[in-house]
Amino acid sequence: MKKILLIGLVLFLVAGMVVFAGGRGEGAQRTRLHLATGSTAGVYFPLGTAMAQVVMENTDMQVIVQSTGASRANIQLIDAGENELALVQNDVMEYAWTGADFFQGTRFQSFNAVAGLYPEPIQLIADAGSGIRTVSDLRGRNISIGDVGSGTEFNSRHVLAAYGITLSDVGVQNLGFGASADALRDGRIEAFFTTAGLPTAAIIDLATTRDIVVVPIEGQQAAAIMRDHPFYTQLTIPAGTYRGQTMPVNTITIKATLIARTSVSEDAIYRFTKALFENQPHLAAAHARGADLSLADAVLGMGQVPFHPGAARFYREVGALR
Repeated sequence: MKKILLIGLVLFLVAGMVVFAGGRGEGAQRTRLHLATGSTAGVYFPLGTAMAQVVMENTDMQVIVQSTGASRANIQLIDAGENELALVQNDVMEYAWTGADFFQGTRFQSFNAVAGLYPEPIQLIADAGSGIRTVSDLRGRNISIGDVGSGTEFNSRHVLAAYGITLSDVGVQNLGFGASADALRDGRIEAFFTTAGLPTAAIIDLATTRDIVVVPIEGQQAAAIMRDHPFYTQLTIPAGTYRGQTMPVNTITIKATLIARTSVSEDAIYRFTKALFENQPHLAAAHARGADLSLADAVLGMGQVPFHPGAARFYREVGALR
């Protein structure tokens, strides 16, 4: 109940920022953008809230932040016309655009890319007392692979397959970041996957009350994943990222990406993008992952997905795109 009340308070405060921002100016109709993010215990929601604050403080636009089931759910929300903006993983974005992988046979092309934001490593967290030290040790264990339709679910399936583990080989639960951490803390699961920026709030909180192990994803299995799914790259989780993690841990990563519905005006996305980059120090002060935002990285990793005309206009102005 406390958690529900806390989430409600956060959402109320976000709504309050929107009302405050909307009250500025001469009373003209303001552009209103709904930003789909992810779990409140992950990175998307607090980063999205920080982005909204920066944009609202520097434009006359309203940005309403929503907690959602993350990547796949966000693309579906965009396609349904319920949101104008969303945070998604670049791999899921590409699969949706091309109708590949878990979108097999159905293409979603109602969105454009706006910006690549930061790396999102695949983090496999196990209870220290479980004896799980490698991905292979997951066989026969109870694990969470992320919310249904989330980027985490996509990634965890790829990792398990690379190690020859099918979903019938494990006891599967589809839980979000916070729910996964709670389930491990309570002994209902022994490990969970999370795809999120470092450090992840749910894991930080879990590690304060439970001894955990960050399990590596490396070697020939990692190489095979990167060969078959080229959006993955290598990344090392630094030692000390979480309590009790005394050594660096190798894993693979994708990139968090901001997308916009194609029907959103060029001017609105231009102003949104411009506000983010011109006030990047303020974004970095509001959330650690804001420090990763850069013009050089923002235009990389988009695959076949074209940039929204408003974002492309800004990038050409500053020389990031030709």
